[in-house]
Amino acid sequence: RFHHTSASHLCSCSKTISDEKYQDPFQLGRKDLKNLYEDIKKELLVSAAELKEMCDYYFDGKGKAFRPMIVVLMARACNIHHNNSKEVQASQRSVAIIAEMIHTASLVHDDVIDDANSRRGKRTLNQIWGERKAVLAGDFILSAASVALARIGNTTIISVLTQVIEDLVRGEFLQLGSKENENERFAHYLEKTFKKTASLIANSCKAVSILGCPDPKVHEIAYQYGKNVGIAFQLIDDVLDFTSCADRLGKPTAADLKLGLATGPVLFACRQFPEMNALIMRRFSKPGDVERAWKYVLQSDGVQQTTYLAQRYCHAATREIRKLRPSPEREALVHLTEMVLLRDK
Repeated sequence: RFHHTSASHLCSCSKTISDEKYQDPFQLGRKDLKNLYEDIKKELLVSAAELKEMCDYYFDGKGKAFRPMIVVLMARACNIHHNNSKEVQASQRSVAIIAEMIHTASLVHDDVIDDANSRRGKRTLNQIWGERKAVLAGDFILSAASVALARIGNTTIISVLTQVIEDLVRGEFLQLGSKENENERFAHYLEKTFKKTASLIANSCKAVSILGCPDPKVHEIAYQYGKNVGIAFQLIDDVLDFTSCADRLGKPTAADLKLGLATGPVLFACRQFPEMNALIMRRFSKPGDVERAWKYVLQSDGVQQTTYLAQRYCHAATREIRKLRPSPEREALVHLTEMVLLRDK
């Protein structure tokens, strides 16, 4: 069993905050992400006014650009590690743009599958334009990302990033299925979490490391950092579904339960309250199931256990990135693991 760890003691690596090289990740990545959304819109040039309006709706420049920011910081950290180069290559920045496009396309498709009505604090594409057009908009964004990827002209990078698209689809299929065997459930959940969330970050980090450094060890460091941060990010997302208010999250809370999904807090709670098994098996489909499951989770230590598991993944990410030569970007990536753990939306 994992031991309870309170949120106030999450960060064992907080000494990096006082490190003289420490810089805020978002500040440090900002110059490389300048005009990011304008550049994405250039990739999405279309003559159809309605399709353009739909694409512009999510690429409004108000997103945190969390994934592109990790990608450009990783690019700089790897470039400095390899030959002390302080610049991000154009092809590396393209990977950051492509990552955000793939991510957004997956959100559009997820919202259709889930029949979601809010995302990032506003109505979803499927609510405004309908499911059919939303699916096509997601397809269009993916196709534009593929064109941008082909333009990089590196078959290894194409192979690495197309793996992300395959993983997204496989992850969605995993989410639609469920495991009857209790012992297999957690492995199923973590595999789904990797494919739906972490693969994009892991493979994007790997792609920019390949472009900046020929050493396979560095490629593995970048991949493992992205994988571990990505899984931790989703674990905290699953915690926030139980602990954050809907206004702060920008989407309804208990959304996963309503979709019939058993996330980390539910699976941990089930170990204390075996009667949850029946609810999980029927995907919380009977009247009152969602409310009962919610109550069980809050009575259990499921939230704390999931938070502690996220902490372990963040520590693994920190161990990996510290193998690179010291740089402000490396320290920013370390600090980013703390930000993932302490975020509230």
